[in-house]
Formats: sequence, structure tokens, C-alpha cells
Amino acid sequence: MDITTLVQAVQTSKAGDALRTGLGAQQWQTLAPYMTRHDLRAGELLMRQGDVGRSAYFVEQGNLQVFVTGGPPGRQRIAVLQPGSLVGEPGLFAEVPRSANVEAMTPCVVWGLNASQLERMCTSVPTLALQLMRGAGAVMATRMRANIERGMPLV
Repeated sequence: MDITTLVQAVQTSKAGDALRTGLGAQQWQTLAPYMTRHDLRAGELLMRQGDVGRSAYFVEQGNLQVFVTGGPPGRQRIAVLQPGSLVGEPGLFAEVPRSANVEAMTPCVVWGLNASQLERMCTSVPTLALQLMRGAGAVMATRMRANIERGMPLV
């Protein structure tokens, strides 16, 4: 499974909420068998607000918009995610409803990691799994802080 482009995207992301794991290319290759590649068409939903999901997704290419329905006009779009981003990370830690929709703005390639694969990873490669979980937790904390400051729902 070739995740070279994903690794480059994660390692070069400049986003304030970028995934910072410190993992090198070889470590990502070790994690690759635990992930599943998904190709999305422009306009396709990756996540639907209110659905329960136990997967997080790493964006390899394309742009995704994160938005909520039922909010005040002009406050529906929360973010635009670019290559290297992680989305849906709360699903790795708890069985909770998605707080927003995530839609492909352009054709996208994302790599999914579900909670059961993460558990398998914890048994097989615990040090790498811990680094990945710490990185996902940091993304979640950064987004939570930013969303609270803006009065937005948590993604």
C-alpha cells in the first residue's frame, strides 16, 4: 500500500490544527496496513452530522469542507481541510455522533482508520499507536479551543 503522498502531505501541512506526530516515512509505512484508502468525488459526503462514526480520515489530496446544518446563516462552514489534515478524530476515542458534515469540495483521496484497527495497532505497534493517538488528541484539543473561541460546535 503506497501512502507516500499522504506522508508528504502530513509532514508538510502548515495548518494550525495539523497532525504533528513526529512519525517518519518508515513508521507511516508500518501503519499503512491498518488504514483504508477512499476516493471521493466532488460533492460526496465523507461524514454526515448526527451519524455515529468510529473512523478518522487523513486527507492525502483534495479539499474538504466542514459545515453544520441548522445553524445561524453565515456560520455554517466551519473549515476547509487540505492535504495533510485529519478529520473525524473524536470517533477514534468514543462512539459519539458527528458534530458536522464533511464534504469533498474537489476529488479527494483520504485514508480511513477505524477504532478497531487502532486497537489492533495498539497491540501490534504500541509505540506508534501512542504517537498517533497523541497527535490526534492534540488536533482535537486545538480544534476544540478554536471552536469555543469562535462559538462554533466541536468537530
